[in-house]
Amino acid sequence: MKTTEFARILSSFLLDELPMARNQSRNTISSYRDTYVKLLTYFRDQLGINPEKLNVSDMSKERISGFLNWLEAECGNSISTRNQRLAAIHSLFRYIQIQTPEYMFQCQQVLSIPYKKADKKQMGYLSEEETKTLLALPDASTRKGRRDQMLPTLLYDSGARVQELADLCVGNVRLDAPAQVKLFGKGRKSRSVPLMDKTVSLLKQYLSEHGLDGPAHYGHPLFFNSQGKQLTRQGIAYIYSKNMLLDVALQKYHHTKAATQKPCT
Repeated sequence: MKTTEFARILSSFLLDELPMARNQSRNTISSYRDTYVKLLTYFRDQLGINPEKLNVSDMSKERISGFLNWLEAECGNSISTRNQRLAAIHSLFRYIQIQTPEYMFQCQQVLSIPYKKADKKQMGYLSEEETKTLLALPDASTRKGRRDQMLPTLLYDSGARVQELADLCVGNVRLDAPAQVKLFGKGRKSRSVPLMDKTVSLLKQYLSEHGLDGPAHYGHPLFFNSQGKQLTRQGIAYIYSKNMLLDVALQKYHHTKAATQKPCT
């Protein structure tokens, strides 16, 4: 079977351009790949064009717009997810127009598809007292409880994303003055965030307890499961959904607050 031009370009984009030329993170590449899987599925199931027969010329602005509308109407994707998929498609078509300049006009038509505006949701947050209640809830008398206390403490102090927290290695934490943690965000961009003394104290205890307080362990995941493997973002979410720490903390906080308030006279 003859390989199509689109197949060659897509493989080159995922295997060479994103990881090597652009040095994109594994998560970004995975997200882009998921978009292209859905796009290929759409062309096969909705338009009757099998992946092995798909060419660049088949991917018109109208068909890409139809795909985006299908994501919302049939797959239940949010506007935010739709825009993420479009960003991945735009990135691919910028690459296509360089690899095959004869399709530049078609690529620019696809690149002209606008992002869809969505109402901005108000960011939810916990009050200072609610945060204190949440951080104090894990059972610090157990090893897992101390880990579950360390996770939100570092998350709160550093302002890290959950994925950034999951990706931390022991060597990313500096406990000597000035204490700080080095976080790696989207696109592998790094930033160093100072840590409060209480967080540093908890981290020292945590590392000592797990035998990770030495240069030989700098490459070890900071947070890990019972098999010693790095916790994933989903794993961290599972810890808190399983224990329902947030709901319990808020109920406990509001119950205590209501009990201590004086009735109106």
